[in-house]
Amino acid sequence: MGLFCLLWIPLLYLFRRSITTVQGSRHVWALLFGCAAVTVQYFAGPLVTPGGFGFSRWLSGFIDIVCLPVFVPLAVYWLFYALLKFPAGENYADFALLWIIPVAARHAISWNSHRSPIMLVFVPLLWTALGVGLPFLVNYMLRHRRWYVIALAVFCIVVLPLAATTSWWAFFSHQPLMGSLLLFASLVPAITSLALDFIGTKAVGHTGINFEE
Repeated sequence: MGLFCLLWIPLLYLFRRSITTVQGSRHVWALLFGCAAVTVQYFAGPLVTPGGFGFSRWLSGFIDIVCLPVFVPLAVYWLFYALLKFPAGENYADFALLWIIPVAARHAISWNSHRSPIMLVFVPLLWTALGVGLPFLVNYMLRHRRWYVIALAVFCIVVLPLAATTSWWAFFSHQPLMGSLLLFASLVPAITSLALDFIGTKAVGHTGINFEE
């Protein structure tokens, strides 16, 4: 399980790069910032002290475990996009995944002593759901500027982090059915994004035409 936590994100990043034509030479900054974030978190400790299985535990999962490791790189990328004209598009999914690699490596070591699949397996999957799913929803909203598409995308963007955190909380609270259902629901946008990238790559390979251009 420790190996899964350590290797899942870098392998997913390599797989995603193999099925997309997105260029990301500047993303080396993501690894450096990810290492810096790990160092800061190590000395700062958790931002929320959980207690029992109630709201404080859920809030701890939202801030310290599930969402903040993904929200920070996405926010940094958009800051770079605004200030340094980083390219918009699905690059920021790769940026987020690269940022999370040092975070996952650190937690693979710290969480491995507990041998918990909740932390070592489900949390990396939830990072995937947010790191790939949120950029996919934002991109879809920007490409299809109809009011109902925007409304649905915004709803999903708001609900996705809540569902991911509640999935983690449900597993932690010994409610595996709820946790599994919410985990699957959280992964739907990310799986859809990867499937569309894979289909698009196959189409380009067979016809020589990029249908997204």
